[in-house]
Amino acid sequence: MNSDTSQPENLTPVDTDNEDGSPSNQTPDDRASREQELKELHSEIVLRPTVQAARTIQQFSKGFGELDLTQLIFKLRDQTSDILDGDLGRAEAMLAAQAHTLDSIFNRLAQCAALNLGEYLGAAEKYMKLALRAQSQCRATLATLADIKRPAIVGNVNQMNIAHGPQQVNVNLSDDVDSSDQAEKENPPNELLEKKPNEWMDQRAKLEAVEANQTLETVAAIDGAKVA
Repeated sequence: MNSDTSQPENLTPVDTDNEDGSPSNQTPDDRASREQELKELHSEIVLRPTVQAARTIQQFSKGFGELDLTQLIFKLRDQTSDILDGDLGRAEAMLAAQAHTLDSIFNRLAQCAALNLGEYLGAAEKYMKLALRAQSQCRATLATLADIKRPAIVGNVNQMNIAHGPQQVNVNLSDDVDSSDQAEKENPPNELLEKKPNEWMDQRAKLEAVEANQTLETVAAIDGAKVA
């Protein structure tokens, strides 16, 4: 049998990817541009509120074991989306739970202050200060919850004059006020002098001019001084 002694043809080498996933045939400018894009994307991800919050929760929740960071980010994203859509149920539940937690901290610190009150006044004072701080935060949390449940009605105040004595506040209760009507109210016509604009209330016709007292002469001939 005749064996095939032909030599294989020269094949063009195929470019392989680099370690970062970019093609090896990229120019230095292309690689620099890609690295810049990756840096910007990384910075954008790190600055997202859900990513930062998930990382913080992961650090402060060691008692629950190692939490998956990606799943935390997804859950936080869903909850923030609900709030942006107007669903404040999660926020209200969180504030109520925090108020109960702060109340528990207040009672615990107040009890510690009571235990040290008879002998260690310095420690009792520190415990009491911390207890009152927790109580103040509990009150603020409940006030925030009340504002969410019953938001205050804010009027449209056009002008407010503040003085040490009486105070005048002009409130516009209607937003549908015509500009011409508003200008007319600001500078109303004098209704006592005019019945209609540019029309006097005196309805008598205008009299024509007539000649009168034509026979009068100069008063000097009667009462004037006599000239010698």
